[in-house]
Parts: sequence; structure tokens; C-alpha cells
Amino acid sequence: MNRREFIQSAGLAAIGLGAAACAPRGGKDAAPIEGQVIQHYPGTGLLGYGCMRWPEEEDAEGKKHILQEEVNRLVDDALAHGVNYFDTSPVYHDGDSERATAEALCRHPRSEWQLATKLSIFRNVTYDDAVAMYHRSLDLFKTDYVDYYLLHALNGAEALDDRFVKTGVLDFLLKEREAGRVRKLGFSFHGSREGFDSLIALHGKYHWDFVQIQMNYLDWKHAGRRNTNADHMYAVLEELDIPVVMMEPLRGGDLASLPAALADRLKARRPEASIASWAFRFVGSFPKVLTVLSGMTYREHLEDNLRTYIDFEPLSADEFALLEEIAEQVSAYPKIRCTGCRYCMPCPYGINIPGLFKFYNSTVENDTYLITPEQKDFERARRRYLAEYDKAVQSRAQADRCIACGQCVPLCPQHIPIPGEIHRIDRLIEELRRG
Repeated sequence: MNRREFIQSAGLAAIGLGAAACAPRGGKDAAPIEGQVIQHYPGTGLLGYGCMRWPEEEDAEGKKHILQEEVNRLVDDALAHGVNYFDTSPVYHDGDSERATAEALCRHPRSEWQLATKLSIFRNVTYDDAVAMYHRSLDLFKTDYVDYYLLHALNGAEALDDRFVKTGVLDFLLKEREAGRVRKLGFSFHGSREGFDSLIALHGKYHWDFVQIQMNYLDWKHAGRRNTNADHMYAVLEELDIPVVMMEPLRGGDLASLPAALADRLKARRPEASIASWAFRFVGSFPKVLTVLSGMTYREHLEDNLRTYIDFEPLSADEFALLEEIAEQVSAYPKIRCTGCRYCMPCPYGINIPGLFKFYNSTVENDTYLITPEQKDFERARRRYLAEYDKAVQSRAQADRCIACGQCVPLCPQHIPIPGEIHRIDRLIEELRRG
């Protein structure tokens, strides 16, 4: 079954570019991977490298630094297997992602890699600052063009107007595209359906060359809060023949570490496959995908994804239905929908916001979340819970330091009411400390 047949059998629209037939996967449990990542769009690997989660180490003062030699090795391995799309931003890794990514990529001929980076100014945008950020990206990568340039994290036409139209920045970028220094111009989106539709309504005026959306089998129909379901965004983009870059295929790692009962259902179906591979097969099964971004921090992440996308096997209709059942159950779990993007950081009061949410979510996934003293072995579980909390989050970065200043709230692309969630965790911890 090829991609188009899958889409049709699943009852989804399947117009736009057709998909090449995909051979059945062979040697699923054979290690390392030979050959190239399957090509969908000419010259672009179906698997793209998201550069927001490079491997790091922490120094004596608690500051994290990118492990450059490991980044170099990961980039070399990725390029050797056809992964040639690298997505970064001037703000990732506290401003160090572009440098580290450029250092790794510039060791290879420019023709071997495609650069996707962003105009990442979110407030008080000025023309001079935006142009300076754009040129700094070109300088870091020692290049005179960007393959894919994104207006970063738009949530609607009003934001586009305020940040980039009124400032003259968009006119500048349109001229850069006309001159060939921006090969493709698009935007990444987080927001409501109305916001998405308002941006797409401007396609006739600006001709978006591609759009980057958050898409996975949970967000397909269960995005929640003020986020747009991916099924709507994908259908609109396919109808307009706009290539789609898919981000957060694992929903910040949530879909790689499902609760045990749900993971067992997938393992029973394909025992040799990783839980993460199901999520990557989902997003890879759509014909309009330009590339699927994955923040592959470690080599095992890269190798697992390569096994999925070399000789790619799209989902069958009944596998698609199974994932929808899983998504319905995942959406009912009392988790905080944080993807670990760190857009909320740094906190002015030193709180490790994504670290707090990761700890809390892991207790839900592992069924160690404490609700009532009537739970079995509560006292023992209470002490273990508090010890794990202190180990996971340093005391100076814990929930009790939050004063609800709200600076993080407008920065969150998932629209999480961050202070409220932090205070909920703080109340839980305080109650457990009091016994």
C-alpha cells in the first residue's frame, strides 16, 4: 500500500502530490542501516533533523553546554544516510544551536545539506534587529542563501502584521526570496484554527512556499486547549498544494513513552518495532509531507528513525484506527501537555519549568502519581516521590519559587497556563512533605 492508498483507505482527502509506492520493510530488527532515507520531495529526505535538542553536558555551575564532537558525529551519520534537512533557530539552546549546527554542517559541502532557520523575534520587533538576525544566520553557516526560512511561531494574521508587515521585515524577505537568497519562505504555526485560517487566507498575497505545523497522532484530532487539530491544517495545506513540514511527531517525547497498558497494545501488534516508530510511521504516511523533523539527541534515536524511514512502510488503515484509539486514551491522562521546547525559558526566578513538567508527567506515565493516602503503600511511595522530585529538579529551580509573574505564559506555543500548573505541582509537593 502506498501513501495515497493509505490516505484514501483511512477516509482522508488525498489530493496534491502522489506518493511513490513503498516496498515492504525488510530486516526490521537488523542493525545498522544501509542505503539512503527514502526520498519524497526531490532532494529532501523524508526524515529531517530538528536542532533544538542537541546533546548537552552540565558544568559545575549548572550551566548546560552543547557537546560539539557528538553533534559532529550525529550530523555525519545523518548525512551519510540521506538526512539532509536541518532545522534550527537563533534562539534554540539559549542561542547556541545555530553555531553548533553550523560548525558541524560546514565541514561538508554546501550542496549536501539544506538549511532551515528562523526569524525568531517575538516581541518589540524592529527592522534593523530582524535584518541583523537574518544576516547573522547567513554568516554563521558561511552561506549566501537559506533553503527554508521561517517566520517563527506565528499564531495568526494579526501577529504577522504586528511583527513583520508593519515593520517592513516581510517586504525585505520577499525581496530576498526574489533575489534567490531565500529559496523558500514559510512560517511555523502554533495557535487556534481561526489564527491558522487567517494566515492561509494570505497565501494568494505572499505565496507561502511551505508551512511547518505540529502534527502527530495525538494532535491529529486531540490538540486540546487553543491549538488547532492537525487534521484540519493538513487538509487545508494539501488542498492548496503547500508542502508541509511536520514538527513534534513525538509530542515532546510523550508518544515514545506511553503508559504501559497502551505501549503493550502496540508491542503486541509489532513486537520488533519501537513505540516511537509508530508515531513516525503515522506522520510519514501522508503524501504532502516535505520532511518530518525529529530532535535526535542520541545516536540510538537517529538509528531507530532511519530503520523506520529506509524502505518506509506506511500505516495500514487498521493501524491508523489503532493509533486513533491510543490517542483518545492518551488525551484522557492527567498530563501537562509540555513538549519541552523551552520557549518559556529562562525563567526570571530560576524555575526549571520543563523539568518540573517532565517529572510530573513521568509519574503519570509510570503510575507513581500520588492522589490519596488510601493508595497502597502510600507512606513509602510518598517518601520515594519526594526523593525523586529533589533528584529531578534542583531545589533552587523547584515549583515553590514561582510567584506567578506570568512572563512565561505568552511564550508557550502549547498555550499551557504555566503558573497554574506549577502551583498545582507545588501544592501536591507541599501536601506530600506534610504527610
